[in-house]
Amino acid sequence: MEIMTSISSSALKVEEWDKAFPSLVAAFSTKNGGCSSGDFLSLNTGLHVKDREEDVVYNRSCLGNQIHAPLSKWVLADQVHGSKIQHVSAGDCGRGTLKYENAIPDTDGLWTTDLNVFLSLCYADCVPLLFVEPTSRFVGAAHAGWKGTVQNIAGKMILEAQNAGVDIDQLQAVIGPSIGPCCYIVDEYVINQVNNVLANEKQKPYQEISDGQFRLDLKQLNKLLLLQAGLKGQQILSSILCTSCEDQLFFSHRRDRGKTGRMMAVIGWKG
Repeated sequence: MEIMTSISSSALKVEEWDKAFPSLVAAFSTKNGGCSSGDFLSLNTGLHVKDREEDVVYNRSCLGNQIHAPLSKWVLADQVHGSKIQHVSAGDCGRGTLKYENAIPDTDGLWTTDLNVFLSLCYADCVPLLFVEPTSRFVGAAHAGWKGTVQNIAGKMILEAQNAGVDIDQLQAVIGPSIGPCCYIVDEYVINQVNNVLANEKQKPYQEISDGQFRLDLKQLNKLLLLQAGLKGQQILSSILCTSCEDQLFFSHRRDRGKTGRMMAVIGWKG
């Protein structure tokens, strides 16, 4: 069942969270409604893909206005396909918004309990993970490509929340739009690392389709890791949308052979 509903042509929101938490912003951008051109047509939000910097900043600003999360209050990370998670606060607002170089360095996950701090991460096939716990006002965002996933960035975010005093029985997670097993073929090297992180898990999120070639379900893998970390099934929502299949909605690094833009996942509490 799809968990997303459209804010506009430019963004999808988490419908269940939108109803339950009126002061929460939780959204995933699409590729539509911006000013970028060529390979980045049109709402590219990535500053690192050789698009015109002024176009990206304009796109980000437009997106922020639409989802009621002003760009000046965003915090971005210098995503490196790792599993480092950083606690940020109101003093970090603006980092990475206008210049890629001043984003939070070497980081693929962010969390905060401050109001009016909007955690923002780029993606284009990788899995965007969003987290919320309303009592503590904890919000988190993680970028889980296959490398970050097998390093268990999902489980590490749960541990960060626990260490911050969050009741994980009240923590909720959303697995956002990303490439599906329909379009994601990987080799045995990747699958060996998947097996390592799922050493005690009987269920496997992949299917061998030929010798040494596998369809990998990155969303399901992240769900298994969230369950392994202590969440229950009812605490996890997951999008069915495939970024590669949905070519009218999303950029896709694999489909577009690397020459493409980036969507943005954004989460934060409005004060």
